[in-house]
Amino acid sequence: MDVKQNLEQWRGRLVSSIPVAGLISRSAVVYKWKAPFRAWMLRETVAWRLVDLLDQSFVLHELRHALGARILLRSAFESLATLIYLNEMTRQVLAGSMNFNAFADRTSTLLLGSRNNPDGPKSMNIVTVLEKCDKAYPGLLALYGELSESSHPSYQGLCRGYTKIDHNEYETHFSNRWNELYGNSHLRQMTLCMETFHHEYNTVWPDLMTKLEAWIEANDATLEAAKTA
Repeated sequence: MDVKQNLEQWRGRLVSSIPVAGLISRSAVVYKWKAPFRAWMLRETVAWRLVDLLDQSFVLHELRHALGARILLRSAFESLATLIYLNEMTRQVLAGSMNFNAFADRTSTLLLGSRNNPDGPKSMNIVTVLEKCDKAYPGLLALYGELSESSHPSYQGLCRGYTKIDHNEYETHFSNRWNELYGNSHLRQMTLCMETFHHEYNTVWPDLMTKLEAWIEANDATLEAAKTA
């Protein structure tokens, strides 16, 4: 994958609006419920955020600012995880293992959750989301953990990133080692993030949304009776 070329194409294809009238024309029955609308909102806001983060990560990589590039890539994987998790919850609704009301509440939490707004829903712990995503994409959580170590002032974020010990001379040398350590792997990790996002956004989500719309139409009477969303 040509990372730069694909990012340029993605920027030009980002959805600029979601007209409510357009959704109603798809199905007035489905879009009287808030949950499917929030699913559309989540998909597109994730896309905007992920492309923005990857754009900036790539710029920093080209400038050999590897630490900043890794921190932004870490955030991009968090955004990707949000979409993967949304798709997994949709599967659970279709399979009957998640109540539609719980799905509606969770989409609200993902879209509107915050840690500093007492009047809104409390945001989910992103590590919890990533743990669920790791079942679909084994290794995702480990990669996120590796990127997180770079983001924090831990051993990797401090000693490994800025020091090298000369054991023969019993001397510690300081330098910025981030590009030396991680510059060669960065584009490969970016590509993994982009390919996974492309699959979840362009293949998985549209198929699941079509099925969810059909499911809501088929179960509308039951949902109306319960008035759960």
